[in-house]
Amino acid sequence: MPTTLLQSNLPGLELIHRGKVRDVYALPGDRLLMVATDRLSAFDVVLPNPIPGKGEMLTQISNFWFGKTAHLVPNHLLDVPLAEVLPPGTDLALYEKRAVVTRRLKPVPVECIARGYLIGSGWKDYRATGALCGITLPAGLQQAQQLPEPIFTPSTKAAVGDHDQNVSYDVMVGAVGAELAGQVRDATLAIYRWAAAYAAERGIIIADTKLEFGTDASGKLYVMDEMLTPDSSRFWPADEYRVGISPPSYDKQFVRDWLETQDWNKTAPGPVIPDEVIARTAAKYGEALHKLAGIRLD
Repeated sequence: MPTTLLQSNLPGLELIHRGKVRDVYALPGDRLLMVATDRLSAFDVVLPNPIPGKGEMLTQISNFWFGKTAHLVPNHLLDVPLAEVLPPGTDLALYEKRAVVTRRLKPVPVECIARGYLIGSGWKDYRATGALCGITLPAGLQQAQQLPEPIFTPSTKAAVGDHDQNVSYDVMVGAVGAELAGQVRDATLAIYRWAAAYAAERGIIIADTKLEFGTDASGKLYVMDEMLTPDSSRFWPADEYRVGISPPSYDKQFVRDWLETQDWNKTAPGPVIPDEVIARTAAKYGEALHKLAGIRLD
């Protein structure tokens, strides 16, 4: 059965970052231990109660995609057994499906988003300006409509509790330089196009996805953190998709939609999620994992 972990506790290891979902520990040899907890963030706020098994599902689907796309872009994973790095006495069963050993990289300080459909903050920006991250789009597009071509739309990386902000590609160039910005843009779109075609064969539309990248000491680019998960992507069932609405999804949009009905200003603390919403969200994550990767965590 899936395990539940709201916050990791690994005495003897140096905790260097506790993010919205992942806890990151330093390991010898320029390596990291990344633990995906069952915390859920929405609108950039960590909600108070966990989604049981969510961290396991995120890790398993990320590992699946990292393996499938390694021919396109190298990734941060290292083939190191967890038992070799966990502190003595740690419950291996609690961590074995939710933790990975990775290279320690210098993060590219930008959220790298590929969009194939007009939804979410992209739809809001388009309605206001007719453009998205400085890219002028055709007039008359509707909510959830497929774009003529996938587009790269970077955003700032917000701290926990703050909101990411869409920025133009030129702003990204100013932040990281033209060469690295171009590498990241091309890698993001290559991964999205490949994954979208793969998912389409399994009846799933990947509307958009957010990727993160880092570089090693030599400047080599790697995709890192998570990849094409329900936390970082919008997955729509192709047979229920239609233009003009926010389609049903296999991701945390279910929680977002519930939160939109609450009297909440989208700042911390977030509201407690009802048991029914937790159960249905976990089921959505599990369905995506099975449909895309053929993996069940029953």
